[in-house]
Amino acid sequence: MTFLHWPPALIAAKLILAMICGGAIGLERELSRKPAGLRTNVLICFGAALYMIVSRHISGGAAYTDPARLAAQVVAGIGFLGAGVILQSRGSITGLTTAATIFVVGAVGISIGEGLFPLALFSTVLVFLVLVVLRRVERIVLKRARLFHYHLTTKDPAEFLEQLLDLLEKEHLRLEDFDVKELGDQQHEVKLSVVTSIDVNRRLLRSLHDLGTSLRTTITER
Repeated sequence: MTFLHWPPALIAAKLILAMICGGAIGLERELSRKPAGLRTNVLICFGAALYMIVSRHISGGAAYTDPARLAAQVVAGIGFLGAGVILQSRGSITGLTTAATIFVVGAVGISIGEGLFPLALFSTVLVFLVLVVLRRVERIVLKRARLFHYHLTTKDPAEFLEQLLDLLEKEHLRLEDFDVKELGDQQHEVKLSVVTSIDVNRRLLRSLHDLGTSLRTTITER
């Protein structure tokens, strides 16, 4: 069935379904306070479906046309959106899951635009399960690992680094980031980041308190 024979109700149903599927995935991203939330995912899925519908209309079902060309451009455009939500700060990269979600939401929209409703609905359910269920499994497996940032002052950053590496080796941890800033009066501000669990963080706080002064810590969700 070509676009010319599609009833308006079918086109409207496709666009509404795209909004529902994109909204279901986007709601989880919104509740998780991610950069691409409810409205973003709805618009991505809606737009991908709309492009696919328009592509079918342009081709008109002719044998010499290729509606997949426009869909390919949609994938490229979604890639730019995904790159925009990936943030890199001092060696820590965030937003990869959100970028991957955007990529999949676009694929769901294309499926809806092509009329593959069961595939789109099943994919939406699977994506939702990945984002919700696997996150809990990941936290259990990783024992709630987080990226912890520590800020403290010391007089001898070289000696501090040596002691810090010995401490991390005992805890089987890896130093993610390390930065030293001179404050004057023989004082240096040290900033470091470590991926670890909440329990190990408590031990690190006690040990770091003995290595420097003015200890502060912040946390970043992975």
